[in-house]
Parts: sequence; C-alpha cells; structure tokens
Amino acid sequence: MTVTALKTAAYAVKDKSSPLAPFSIERRQPGPNDVLIDIHYCGVCHSDIHQVRDEWGGSIFPMVPGHEIVGKIKEVGKDVKNWKVGDTVGVGCFVDSCRKCDPCKEGEEQFCKEGMNATYNGLERDKKTPTYGGYSRQITVDENYVLRIPENLKLDAAAPLLCAGITTYSPLHYYGVKAGDKVGVVGLGGLGHMGVKIAKAMGAVVTVLSHSPKKEADAKRLGADAFISTKDESVFTKYAETLDYILDTVSAPHDYAQYLGLLKHNGTMMIVGVPDAPMPFHGGPLVMKRRKLAGSLIGGIKETQEMLDFCGKHNIVADIELIPIDKINEAYERVVKGDVHYRFVIDNETIAE
Repeated sequence: MTVTALKTAAYAVKDKSSPLAPFSIERRQPGPNDVLIDIHYCGVCHSDIHQVRDEWGGSIFPMVPGHEIVGKIKEVGKDVKNWKVGDTVGVGCFVDSCRKCDPCKEGEEQFCKEGMNATYNGLERDKKTPTYGGYSRQITVDENYVLRIPENLKLDAAAPLLCAGITTYSPLHYYGVKAGDKVGVVGLGGLGHMGVKIAKAMGAVVTVLSHSPKKEADAKRLGADAFISTKDESVFTKYAETLDYILDTVSAPHDYAQYLGLLKHNGTMMIVGVPDAPMPFHGGPLVMKRRKLAGSLIGGIKETQEMLDFCGKHNIVADIELIPIDKINEAYERVVKGDVHYRFVIDNETIAE
C-alpha cells in the first residue's frame, strides 16, 4: 500500500554548522493505526543542541529537532481505538520500537534491544526513512506511542514534561523515593528544577546542591527545603551521610565520589546527566557504605503516562520562557550560557506555513 505524504512547515539544520532555518518536510498521511497531531508547542532540550551540532556524533542531516511535543489530534486512522479528534496529546523522545523484545513487552521501550526509534535524528522501522521532530507544525505517530496530557495543565508549560519530566520522575519512582526520604538534587537547570518539583510532590525532603550560590532563592521558590552551595568544598564533610537519595542532573564533569559521601549507608545516587568526558571513580564510597550508583534513561510509554497523570494530580509543569521560532538560534546560545529559567518552549504557530 502506498502511503501518501503531507507537506509540513518546519525548522531544520542542513549540517552541523548551519543555523536553524525554515524547511519543508513530508509527514505520512495517517495509516490505519496512526494519529495526525497539530503541534502547538515544543520544548527545547539541551540534547537538541548536542545533536544539531553533531557533538555526540552520528547526526543525520537535514535535522528537525524536538522531542517535547504537545498539541491536538487533527485526524485518526480507521483502526485507532484510544484517540479521537481534538484530544490533547504529547509525543516524547521516541515514536516506535520493535514491540517484541523483553524491554518492549515490559513497557520499557526506551531500552528496546533493537533500539527505540527516536522522534528525530533517527530512522523509522524501515531503517531508511528519517524521523523529524517537533520544530514543525504537524507530526504523524502510531497511536501506541502517543500520550494523554491532563487537561488541567497549561499546555506550553507541560511540553517539557515529555523529556525533562520523565527523565527525573523515572529514577525517583523506580528506586522507591517515598514521603519523608531525604533527596538531594544536584544542579538546578532544566532537569534539576523538575526533579525538585517531582521529589517534593512525592513527599520527600528536598535539598538542592548547586555550584551557584545565587540559585538558593529560586531553589526555595521551586519547593526545596534546603540549599547547599558546593562552591565551598567543606560542605561535603559537613553534610556527609545525610541523604537517602541523590538525583544528579549535571552534565559537566564533576567528582561522583564527593557526592556519594553525602549518602547514608544503603543510599542511592541516580545519574541522569551525561558528562562529555569519562569520570574518574574509586569504588570505596560504594563498598564501605553499601551505596548504589545507578543510571536512568527517560521512561517507557506506560511510565511516561503515569508521570503525566502524577503531574496532573499535583499541578506540576515546567518553568518556561515561551519563544517564537525566529528566536530559536538565540535561544540555543542562551541555553549553552545557562541563561534560561528553566526551559525554552517554542510556540509552533509561529512556524510559517
């Protein structure tokens, strides 16, 4: 069967040295199990910048970034069961997976053994057709990889939940954070500020650890119970063995062993930031206190929906700055400089059709 194409306005980069600029792409018309979504907003993730600039290698050009997508369903395929026109929905970091390996069957498609199909800078299951992301007016997605956005959440501020929200919710949930637990959040950026909000809503006592003392007031505003400035290294002795969990959101090189020392015995440090260089590490802080150093990658469809429902229940959204698409290159430079509080979100209606 031939699937007809749908022209869609977008913003793309042609190579790693190009700025984002207007671009026309083709989306498939909805097949029997697809939904066509009018994209209203798309969050700007730091990983967009890494991939646009090919800083991780393997970038596919031309590239339309964006995996924090929210909007309304415009059209549904004839066999779609779970969605209808007008539903408020989201699309996160992937749009398909093999569906048959153990991780997929367990609802953890992000660990698909054949590799999840990334929302952009990836290939469809045919291993030929490039995927294009949310810096565009529309997207066509299989209904099983679409998420329901709670109606009480402000739609533009909900967009970052599709990456930053699930990236921080998943480890806090998986490793069992509960009311009364003492949780440290390392870094107060796009990920860290979501970690504070979500951990606090879980009932944890939250401490922000940041190298920037000026962030203390904002940490408290976001719900943190305490703030530790790690610019003064004596704090690692002063606050040793005081935390049950640490959520480390920092992607810059730093000493994991220092932070592990802040954990009580049996404590868990959860890594969601990926430094761009190998981190030297000694096993002593783990062995001597039976601590755990763990990693986490976004979440599967089931858990991401659970996160969205949790955020709906607790009225959690990101702190954002809404921008028109013609400010996107400027926004990238500001993200690199750390000049964003705390997530840029694109108003997709500003992408000219």
